[in-house]
Amino acid sequence: MSPIALLRAAGVSLVLDLAGPVPAVLHWGADLGELDRADLEALRLTGVTEVPHNSPEVPRRLSLLPFERDMWPGTPGYAGHLAGTRTTPRPEPRADAVVTGNVVEIPLADPITGLEIDVRVELNRFGLIELSHVVRRPAGDADADVPFDFGGILAQLPVPSRATEILDFTGRWARERQPQRLPVVDGAHRRDMRRGKPGPGSPYLTMVGTHGFAGRTGEVWGVHLAWSGDTTWLVERLPEPAGAASAVLAAGELLRAGEVRLGPGEQYTSPTAFFGWSDRGTDGIADRFHAYLRARASHPARPRPVIVNTWEAVYFDHRLEPLLELVDRAAEIGAERFVLDDGWFLGRRADNAGLGDWRVDRTVWKDGLGPLADRVRERGLEFGLWFEPEMVNLDSELARNHPEWILAPAEGVGPAERQQYVVNVAHPDAYEYLLSSISDLVAEYGIAYIKWDHNRLLQEAVSRVDGRPGVSAQTHAVYRLFDALRERHPGLEIESCSSGGGRIDLGILARTDRVWASDCIDPVERVLIDRWTMQLLPPELVGMHVGAPRSHTTARETDLSFRMASALLGHAGIEWNLNQRSPEELALITSWIGFHKSIRDLVASGTVVHADLADAATTLTGVVAPERDHAVFVYSRTTTSPSTQSGRVVLPGLEPSRKYAVRIVTEAGSPAYGARVAPPWTGESVVLAGSALSGVGLAMPTLHPAQALVLELRAQ
Repeated sequence: MSPIALLRAAGVSLVLDLAGPVPAVLHWGADLGELDRADLEALRLTGVTEVPHNSPEVPRRLSLLPFERDMWPGTPGYAGHLAGTRTTPRPEPRADAVVTGNVVEIPLADPITGLEIDVRVELNRFGLIELSHVVRRPAGDADADVPFDFGGILAQLPVPSRATEILDFTGRWARERQPQRLPVVDGAHRRDMRRGKPGPGSPYLTMVGTHGFAGRTGEVWGVHLAWSGDTTWLVERLPEPAGAASAVLAAGELLRAGEVRLGPGEQYTSPTAFFGWSDRGTDGIADRFHAYLRARASHPARPRPVIVNTWEAVYFDHRLEPLLELVDRAAEIGAERFVLDDGWFLGRRADNAGLGDWRVDRTVWKDGLGPLADRVRERGLEFGLWFEPEMVNLDSELARNHPEWILAPAEGVGPAERQQYVVNVAHPDAYEYLLSSISDLVAEYGIAYIKWDHNRLLQEAVSRVDGRPGVSAQTHAVYRLFDALRERHPGLEIESCSSGGGRIDLGILARTDRVWASDCIDPVERVLIDRWTMQLLPPELVGMHVGAPRSHTTARETDLSFRMASALLGHAGIEWNLNQRSPEELALITSWIGFHKSIRDLVASGTVVHADLADAATTLTGVVAPERDHAVFVYSRTTTSPSTQSGRVVLPGLEPSRKYAVRIVTEAGSPAYGARVAPPWTGESVVLAGSALSGVGLAMPTLHPAQALVLELRAQ
């Protein structure tokens, strides 16, 4: 009998039938325990389906790379052609699969296309499956003078028929990661992101699950692609299932026509796709990704410094004396990092000029940035600086002197977006210019932190040198740039900001320390944006700032207590002109920062939980310590509800056998209640069993819209 690989980790089993021509998945989901050879053979046998009428003469089988050869009429595992030929792949083993622990390496060769494909499958210790491919054109190909146009490869796994609903994401600028649900139906639910980056409407983490799956309940399968360029995402079900599988869940890099052309001896390496399974709803999927990210060697180890960022405080008004005063206020309230945002470099008085000229504008900063950076460090803060290295204004020395560095057709640059165009970072000279310019500034001013922005889409993204599509090469070059800067400057931290949350994925996270989830810091909007950003990322990686009462992006006015409560469970910061704040406001901000510092170790190590509430106007997000002896919950109301009372709200994730003291946190102020008399427990010291708090809940006060109640629980 052909071998069968059983991989087990963190409550998950992956069973691979290594029989050819390409291995197939027999099971992905709940841990099956230690199965012996007879059990595995029986699993293989019971997964072989009937042969219906008007169908192939053998049972259908869905492999890891399905093709028409397998009578699979769905999306093929990979695509390409050699001058219009070799279009019917038939991969087969070129050697036996190698199983090492929880890693399976599958070497394939395709006699039709002439390609070799190495498939790597790993079930990591957090229960996530990592699936990637290397596609190689051997050096001895007979048609050496003709390039093979490779069209892309999909990482895909089957999901069972009980997975009947899809949850993925859409969005736009200032309203990123909005969930959308739809049924799994026959055909392909395909999302192609042709933006040169994931974008604010990226599927982000595509999940399928059992009927009605929610934050804490249901069985869920999900996929995330660790890639910062163009992507494709797929849920596909066909009327004629492939074996026991009902549908496939897939993701891969989206390649433009002619983007990857393989000559003999050349290869393409796919991004890694991460697949997760949970029988505890979407929170269970999040737990796996959070644990994986926190275990990385590169994950931030020290407490996340509280930030003061200058953008919504002063915008382009860069005058030294007010900024020095802002540094003093930042130090007084307990901030630990001061970030000078857009407006400091050559010719940058508005957003229509200067991008690309990474030199300090001496007409504004006559002594350079030294006086400001020195004051920042004198007051005990770290100094950070904003860059947008991948973009350029036509009104800049870079664009005038090096038009060949712009990633756009030679025939013309096309329409601007936000007054800017794209620098071809894959151009060797442009790459060296950016690396040296940024590196020199980091060294000169002792920069500890870079806010790295990326505001426009990559459209008509072709090299002016050879006319080839350049998104894939651009993405790899940007990765190299990040890596080189961090190698030159150990300890340098970088934030991925992309017109807000337009570039958030595990590819960019391998090189950065924080993401800016949205340019919108209106707390009403951020309730959902942050909740779903944390579906993939642990909260300590998600930047959350307190802004002005009137939101820059929505013009909505909100109370300071709500703004601070909404920015509590993340990497906290202030983006507000502290020079204009009253003593009372500064005292409240100082109190809030003090409380945040008291819980930030909890935020950076705890389990993120969400209550499944029937009232869509309310949300409850919490972080529970690993020992389950400490927890903080934020209960928010964004609008009014039909009912006059909120009723009981459960606090999930607690230890049932422990008793917890519950207190309302007032360090960030108190919310406004809608009722004449609040529930009695809100004014008393309450101790209650975890079983009651998680199983029965608290009768929550009905808050006015745009208000939040913060609860801290400590085990007794």
